[in-house]
Amino acid sequence: MPQPNMQQMLKQVQKMQQDMVAAQEQLKHEVLEASAGGGMVTVKISGDLAVQSVTIDPEAIDPEDAELLQDMVTAATNEAIRAAQQLAADRLGPLTGGLGGLGLPGM
Repeated sequence: MPQPNMQQMLKQVQKMQQDMVAAQEQLKHEVLEASAGGGMVTVKISGDLAVQSVTIDPEAIDPEDAELLQDMVTAATNEAIRAAQQLAADRLGPLTGGLGGLGLPGM
């Protein structure tokens, strides 16, 4: 059985790392939006999981029921994070080629 060409393998790993860095940089510029409470609370988050904004409809602000508003903010934020993580998995997954377990930087 022939030995793998280590130089060629190293070049492939370096290219994969460059592609990962580029894809991660692109994710910073993607903005996803999620809402809760029928649109009463909307959260925008970047693909690298930085919350960009939280918008609350004034009708959702009930001093007698702050817990409901808190729950809507939590739900919208969690949904935005889930969507951003899915976007990252969709974009970065094919680049790793199943090599995520090698402990390489950025993987």
